[in-house]
Amino acid sequence: QVQLVESGGGLVQPGGSLRLSCVASGIISGIAYMGWYRQAPGKQRELVAGITNGGYTNYADSIKGRFTISLDNARNTVYLQMNSLKPEDTALYSCNLVIPTKQGTTYWGEGTLVTVSS
Repeated sequence: QVQLVESGGGLVQPGGSLRLSCVASGIISGIAYMGWYRQAPGKQRELVAGITNGGYTNYADSIKGRFTISLDNARNTVYLQMNSLKPEDTALYSCNLVIPTKQGTTYWGEGTLVTVSS
């Protein structure tokens, strides 16, 4: 079965950097789309960045220019490079996945916590 496992979160000072990783397992027919979302306490989950297997990307305005998403199709892994982190970036970051054979289904990981604080 398809599983997603995120890693790379932690405590970082404002202005610092982190790189998040999400590895998908149980995939036999490739990836159509992977993305990163975040949810802060008391707020709705929001899209941070997404990428298709063809390399098309989209970013939330709040992080544009600071974060970069990338996809390694061979390793079934999506990354989120996070630079110039701000306290308002503090959230649980989760990745999601759509595969070509089930494009009506979205898979989610459990998330990795990012805390930006001095």
